[in-house]
Amino acid sequence: MDRFHKRMILAAGAILVVILALLSIAYGSTVVPLPDVLNALAHAAGLADLTATTPVERIIVDLRLPRVILGICVGAGLGIVGAMLQTVTRNDLADPFLFGLSSGAAAGAVSVISLFGDRFGIWTLPVAAFSGGMLAATIVLLLVRRVLGQGPERMILAGLAVSFLFAALTNYMVFSGDQRAAHSVMFWTLGGLGLARWENLPLAAFGLAVILVYALRNHRNLDAFLAGENTAESLGVRVHHTRNIVFIICAFSTAIFVSVAGVIGFVGLMIPHIARHLGGQLHAGLVVTCALLGAMLILLSDLAARLLLAPQELPIGIVTSSVGAFFVVTLLLRRR
Repeated sequence: MDRFHKRMILAAGAILVVILALLSIAYGSTVVPLPDVLNALAHAAGLADLTATTPVERIIVDLRLPRVILGICVGAGLGIVGAMLQTVTRNDLADPFLFGLSSGAAAGAVSVISLFGDRFGIWTLPVAAFSGGMLAATIVLLLVRRVLGQGPERMILAGLAVSFLFAALTNYMVFSGDQRAAHSVMFWTLGGLGLARWENLPLAAFGLAVILVYALRNHRNLDAFLAGENTAESLGVRVHHTRNIVFIICAFSTAIFVSVAGVIGFVGLMIPHIARHLGGQLHAGLVVTCALLGAMLILLSDLAARLLLAPQELPIGIVTSSVGAFFVVTLLLRRR
C-alpha cells in the first residue's frame, strides 16, 4: 500500500471519528438535533453570539462533550497499548487483560468501592485504580526477573498468574464488602464513560499522550521486533530492555484509562488486527490507525450502550466483549 492510500485511510478515519463524536453528543436519553449541537459547541468555543446558556447547551457542554472526549482518549490509548504489547511479545492475543494490568486496576478500584470508602474525594477511585494497575505491573516484572531468561512467553505466563490473582481478590472484596455497593462494582468493572468530567479529562489525555509519543518516537525499534528478536538485536535494539520499558509504559497508561473509565475489554486485542490490514505492519502508520480505530470503537460502543436499553445505560464492556467474542471466533475460523 503506497503512502497516498495510507494518508487517505487516516483522513477518512479522522472524519469518521468527528462524525461519531457529533452523533454521540446528539443521541442519548434526550435526543438533541444536530444543528443545536453545532450551535452549542460554537457558542462554547466563542464562535457564536448567543444571549444566554440554555439547559440543552449545559447538557452538551458539561455532560456529553466530556464523555465523548474521554471515549476518544481511552479508545485511542487502548488500541495503541494492544498494538505495542502484541509487537513486543509477538503474541496476537496480547492485551492489557492478558498481563493483569486491567485486573490490578480493577482490584484497586473495587477495594475503595466495597471496603475502604471515599476518603480522598473524587480522586479516591482514580488513585486506587492507578495504584492497583501499577502494582500488578510491578509483580509481573518481578516474577519475570526471578526465572531464567526474560522471553515474552514468561511475561505472558506471569501476567496470566497475576491476572487470576487480582481477579480472585476482586471477587473476594465484592462478597466480603458492603453488598449495597455490588451494583456499582459490577457496572464499574464492565467499563463506562459515566465518570467523564472536565476535571478528569487531563488525566485521560495525559495517559494517551504518554503512550502515543513513546510509540511514535520509537517506531523504528518496534518495527525491528517484526523481524524477530535475533534480528532486532543485530540492528542494535536492546530487546529485553525495550520490552520491559514498553510493558511499564503500557501499564502506566492502562492504569490511567481504567481509573477514569473502568475495565473495557477486547479493545486492545481487536484494534491492532484491523489496523494492520488498513495501515500496514510498520508502526509509524499502525499507531495512528490504532488510535483512530480505537476511538471509533469506543464511541460506537458507547452509543449502543446508551440506546439499546434507553433510558437505562449498559456498561460499555458488555458491548465490546460481545463484539470481541465474535471477532476472535472469526479470527480462528479464518486461520483454520
